[in-house]
Amino acid sequence: MIEDTTREDWQQRAIAFLKTVSPFDTLSDEEYSILSKTLTEKVFREGTIIFGQGRTAIEGLYLIKSGSVKLYLKDEHGTEILKEYRGKKDYFGALGMIMGTKANLNVEAAEDTRCIVVPKKNFLALVHTNPLFSVFYLKSFCKKYIHSAHLELHKKRESTKAEGAFYLFSEDVGSVMKKRPRMCLPDDTAQAAAEKMAKYRIGSLLVKSESGNIEGIVTDKDLRAKLIAKGLSSIEPVRSIMSSPVETIPSQAPCFDALFLMLQKGIHHLAVQRAGNIVGIVTAHDILLLEGRSPVFLFREISAQTQIEGLYSLPKQFPRLAKTMIKEGVRANNITRMITVLNDRILDRILGLLIDEMGLPPVPFCWLVMGSEGRKEQTFSTDQDNAIIYEDADDVRQKEAARKYFLALGKKTVAHLAECGYTLCKGDIMASNPKWTQPLSEWRKIFDHWIFSPDPEDILNSTIFFDFRPAFGKAKLANELRSHLVKRTTREKVFIHHLARHCAEARPPLSMFKNFVVEKNGEHKGCLDIKTKGLAPFVNFARLMCLDRGLVETNTLERIESLRQHEAISDEFAFKLREAYEFQMHVRLLHQLERVENGKQPNNYINPSELSDMEKYTLKKAFLLISEIQSFVGTYFHVDLG
Repeated sequence: MIEDTTREDWQQRAIAFLKTVSPFDTLSDEEYSILSKTLTEKVFREGTIIFGQGRTAIEGLYLIKSGSVKLYLKDEHGTEILKEYRGKKDYFGALGMIMGTKANLNVEAAEDTRCIVVPKKNFLALVHTNPLFSVFYLKSFCKKYIHSAHLELHKKRESTKAEGAFYLFSEDVGSVMKKRPRMCLPDDTAQAAAEKMAKYRIGSLLVKSESGNIEGIVTDKDLRAKLIAKGLSSIEPVRSIMSSPVETIPSQAPCFDALFLMLQKGIHHLAVQRAGNIVGIVTAHDILLLEGRSPVFLFREISAQTQIEGLYSLPKQFPRLAKTMIKEGVRANNITRMITVLNDRILDRILGLLIDEMGLPPVPFCWLVMGSEGRKEQTFSTDQDNAIIYEDADDVRQKEAARKYFLALGKKTVAHLAECGYTLCKGDIMASNPKWTQPLSEWRKIFDHWIFSPDPEDILNSTIFFDFRPAFGKAKLANELRSHLVKRTTREKVFIHHLARHCAEARPPLSMFKNFVVEKNGEHKGCLDIKTKGLAPFVNFARLMCLDRGLVETNTLERIESLRQHEAISDEFAFKLREAYEFQMHVRLLHQLERVENGKQPNNYINPSELSDMEKYTLKKAFLLISEIQSFVGTYFHVDLG
């Protein structure tokens, strides 16, 4: 039982808090005196369902004194649709009391939360007698909130379709046209034109006279329909079946204008003009691809390219795909894996076309990707980290031929990847570097050197190279190298101890008072590098534990799950690691996507001041888990944390 003096002290503190919360800060002393006698306090543990949607009768207004809550709806399939988070000095419960209904939303404690509760009777009395309360709650809350909440619930799946229509107006024709239009002469035969289209896998050719003027356009439809309809032979000159003049559209015109013109004219191709010159061709397919962009469409587009240059612009479409996936509620790990699949397909096409050009290699090989590529965690800001491993040659002549071939292949591939937008590695960890294009026997020696005589540079190399995976070619070579690595790391505990010390050196980017530690000056002043300061400790921990246990996964979340299944870490710890890692990846993806949409280069420097209060709180919670990782590593590997 609470003593009177204790109750009075609590009432004074509660009223002092209410005086800082709008619109309670406008009450009179008499109103405060009446209200103080009715107030109560409730504490909810993290995860507690305070209100159940359509179930809970609301008996008071809850004013959050500390902590935060999550408000969300559930649709008819039980899918959670997040509405918002509310923190200190926010409220919940007003809508149901005013409308006389049960809870319209689910309310869940996002952390340990303490609330001051104003009883329903007293709250409604204030609403009916105090004009400020009436304006605050009735006008600015009820109508707007209930309308928007249920509108979102019913139209959730329609929003993405509307987004596609929006792109028709926001994207210009020049951004989706095919580069380098292919030409033919008016006197070329229909058969020659058909062969040219088949060679380049295109559906049209511009007809250009010897004087350089564009006289018309011939399409695959012209070849099929006009030749048959007119009973012409395959040696008929193109000029007799081409369409003339060529319909054109300015490169800066919106895609909607191009699509409308095609429908109006009953055609499927338009020549794109820039500064009076025809610079490309845009097709109905190109625009429909824009509207219905999906991994399947992009995969087909990549596979259809017969010239490496045709691949250069395709990775620029990946951010829009990611944006759609984010809007659909896809988790960050699945988005990065999808980006990785598309990147792998780009690489596969480049290497396939280069081998067609260079001829078959002297010996089987495997293209390795490492770092974030090897972990299938690529975002929009990823340097190239790659290498080549090939079979040991039988003789000196074959050995030299292999060395020359793979070094040339590595240089050409890295250059083409750079043209596609994949940044060159500042540390030159790429297959264009002879140091990282080696036969299997040499790779074994390199790994052995890093493991048996580790120095700081070797530790750094191992954090990149040991995340390798096969991306093209004979995967068996990469698997043999992985088996060699596992045998060494599970036996050589000195190296593991060095890795453990490196892992334990990570510190949360938080001050003593739990504020974010950001750059003090320079280009990224006020920002923090979420990749190196936030994500890297999780990546390093998962790698360390898997190397120690001989587990072969490379993806960080797959490593965490494998460690959980092998009982190297507890279910609870695995859950916390997984959630903290994915939240940071989500923040990183959104930051990079925003920069791309604003025409800036994506990077990893986020500004905490631009995050919501709940995002800041969740990010701090994720960073604090780095300390738990330190403690775990210190205990597990007997590392002195100093």
